[in-house]
Amino acid sequence: MTQTDDFVVDVTRIREQVRQKMEDGPITQTFGRDPQKIIEVLNDVIATEVVCWLRYTRHAISAKGIDRAQVAEEFTEHAKEELDHALRAAERVSQLGGEPDFDPGSLVQRSHTDYQVPADTDLRALLEANLWAERIVISTYQEIIRWLGDGDPTTRRLMESILEEEEEHADDLTDLLGV
Repeated sequence: MTQTDDFVVDVTRIREQVRQKMEDGPITQTFGRDPQKIIEVLNDVIATEVVCWLRYTRHAISAKGIDRAQVAEEFTEHAKEELDHALRAAERVSQLGGEPDFDPGSLVQRSHTDYQVPADTDLRALLEANLWAERIVISTYQEIIRWLGDGDPTTRRLMESILEEEEEHADDLTDLLGV
C-alpha cells in the first residue's frame, strides 16, 4: 500500500504575513497561544524560581548540624540552578515582547511556592521544606507544559528543560532524606 504525503508549505503566504508585522519579533500568525498570557505565566515562573533561589540560598548559608556540609552543598547547587531557571524564563519573556517581572514587592504573591525557614539545626525540616516546594513546582510546571501544548513549542521546551532539573532536585532531596 502506497501512502502519499501531500504536505506543502505555502511559503509565499507566510512571507507576506511575516512582512506585515515585522515589529512582532518572534510572534507570527502561526503562534498558537496568547503571548500576553504566556508572559504572565512566565512572570509567575520567574517569581517562583526567585523565591526558590532565596530559600535554597538561605538554607545553604544557615544550615547547622553534623551533615551540614553535604546538605549545604546540595542547597547551593540547587540555588544556582533556580536562579538560572529564573533568568531563562526572563529571557523568554523578553523574546515574547514582555517585561520580566522581578518586583520584590510581588514575588511571594506570584510564586507557586512559599518561603519557609525551619530551624537551622533541623536539617530534615530544611530538606523537607525544599522537597515540598520542588513537588509543587513539578506539578505546576507539568500543568503549564500541558497547557502550552503545541501553541508555543519554544516556551514548552524551556519549561520541559526546567522541569527536568526540578525533578532532579526532588530526587536529590529524597536521597538526602533517605526516603
